[in-house]
Amino acid sequence: MAAPSLLLITDRLNSALPLDKTILEALEAGCRWIMVREKDLATAEIRPLLDSISELAADFGATVTVNNDFTAASLCKLPGVHLPQGLPVATIRRVMGAQNLIGVSAHSVVEAQTAIADGANYVTMSPIFPTESKPGYGPALELEGLKAVTQSVSAPVLALGGITPENAADCIRAGAAGVAVMGGVMRSRTPGAVIRDLIAALSSAA
Repeated sequence: MAAPSLLLITDRLNSALPLDKTILEALEAGCRWIMVREKDLATAEIRPLLDSISELAADFGATVTVNNDFTAASLCKLPGVHLPQGLPVATIRRVMGAQNLIGVSAHSVVEAQTAIADGANYVTMSPIFPTESKPGYGPALELEGLKAVTQSVSAPVLALGGITPENAADCIRAGAAGVAVMGGVMRSRTPGAVIRDLIAALSSAA
C-alpha cells in the first residue's frame, strides 16, 4: 500500500456525472485505487460494472477492489475486497488466498484491533468528521479519535468520513496511512479537481 494512499469509493446513485466519467476524471487526476461500493447490486449485476471499471483502471495501472462481495471479487479476479464489520476475515482469506488485499470497516479502537487480529490488511476508520455519507455510526471521531486508533494498531488505517482537501493532511499527521473519499468526489461536477487537491494535500503531509 502506497503511503499516503488515496482510496476513491464509488456511489453511482449519487454521482453528479455518469460514474464512468467520474472515475476516468479521478484516474486522470492521479487516483490509483478505486473501491466499487454499490450495495444495491447483486453479484450478477455488479460484475459487468467491475469489469468496465477494471478496464478503465488498467490504462492507469490503478487497483480496483469491491465492497463486501467477495464472490464477485473472485469471479472478476480482483486483487482485493473490503468487508463490513463482523464478517469472518480469516475464513474469507482462506477462500480468496493469502495474496489478496482484505480491508475492514471499523468505527472504534476495538473493532479495528479485532479486524486486524483476524487478518485484515488495513481498516477504514469512520466517521472522522461529520458527513452525510456515513449516517448512523455515532458521533464523529475527529482527529483525536483517529490518532487513538492509529496508535493502537500496527496495520494501515485509512481515514474516512468528511475528508476534504482542507483536512486530509491533518489525518496523515494523526497517523493515518491514507484517506478514503466518496461523497465529496462523487457529488462533484469537477471530480478531477477534487482528486488533484486531495493528492496535493496528502503530498504536503507525507
